[in-house]
Amino acid sequence: MPRFSRRSFLQFSAAASAASLLPAFTESMLAQAARPRMPEPPPGAVVIDANENPLGPSQAACEAMATILPHGGRYQSYLTDDLIKTYAQQEGVKPEYIRVTAGSTPALSLGVLAFTSSEKSYVTADPSFELGMNIADRSKARLVKVPLTKSYAHDVRAMLSEAPDAGLFYICNPNNPTGTLTPHSDVEYLVANKPKDSIVMVDEAYIHFTEKAESALDLVKADKDVIVLRTFSKVYGMAGIRCGVAIARPDLLNQTLARGGWNFMPVTAVVAATASLKDSQLVPERRGINASIRQQTFDWLDRNGYTYIPSESNCFMVDVKRPGRQVQEAMAKENVFIGRTWPIMPNWVRITVGTQAEMEKFQAAFQRVMKG
Repeated sequence: MPRFSRRSFLQFSAAASAASLLPAFTESMLAQAARPRMPEPPPGAVVIDANENPLGPSQAACEAMATILPHGGRYQSYLTDDLIKTYAQQEGVKPEYIRVTAGSTPALSLGVLAFTSSEKSYVTADPSFELGMNIADRSKARLVKVPLTKSYAHDVRAMLSEAPDAGLFYICNPNNPTGTLTPHSDVEYLVANKPKDSIVMVDEAYIHFTEKAESALDLVKADKDVIVLRTFSKVYGMAGIRCGVAIARPDLLNQTLARGGWNFMPVTAVVAATASLKDSQLVPERRGINASIRQQTFDWLDRNGYTYIPSESNCFMVDVKRPGRQVQEAMAKENVFIGRTWPIMPNWVRITVGTQAEMEKFQAAFQRVMKG
């Protein structure tokens, strides 16, 4: 048996305890839990409920995974080093400021555990991505939910005033589920006026879908108390492959991820992410495809008199003027699976932007359901 120091044992114990608080609250699991009656959609269904990218991994990513598969019996940590080096060069950050994780959700989950407690609040917009809220609830941390502004941005001034005891501020930009932006100046204001020991976590999972959003990486480079999360699940089409990065000062990364134990990434995810980064046309091409289909859908909603929230992401919210769960169930009977509702907006449903053919099927089914 290998020898473990007391410190190693305590680290392992902390990781094991943390694991009991970290269920698989990925977007996919939340979407599946909200699906009416059926655990999985039947063949041929239109599935636009989990903010997945229907284009899937790029050709280069698929080829990289196929090449590495015969060598999947080894950890090959040097591949992660190559991914970090590539990411650091492209974003202009130091390699030691980057950690690779299985999507962006582990860093969010562990960040809640690291920086919040019954005395230090987890502060989030409402509505926003629920993972941090769920972890805070399980860990008995104080949870502060602040409604979005009239323009559906994070109300950073209200977040500050309602949580002088904040441990972690969570900003999802663009926001999930609304797809709306929070100005960089507001994020700067939050960082400048937050409690001394609190942390600002900016989740940029959807930032690649728009050129209008300004990243918070400049605040990381300035060594502020800021953690930026990125993922390959969205524009890169790797939701089921699980790869992401947390970007922050090394001391913040250590605090955030300490409860996660040893982090060995799947080699397939790492090489797919690296290959995706090296394809300079991938993001702009997919951003353009998503924006075009999204705008065509908005035009159809406008023509038919439906109310929606203009989004810069690959999802948007539609007001269905009745309990959203009812519409979700009715759409499922049409073999079209749409997204869930949020308690603060019970009459709104979230729609993921699919392919053009999928959105045309959505439109036909939605029209039937809304007209009864």
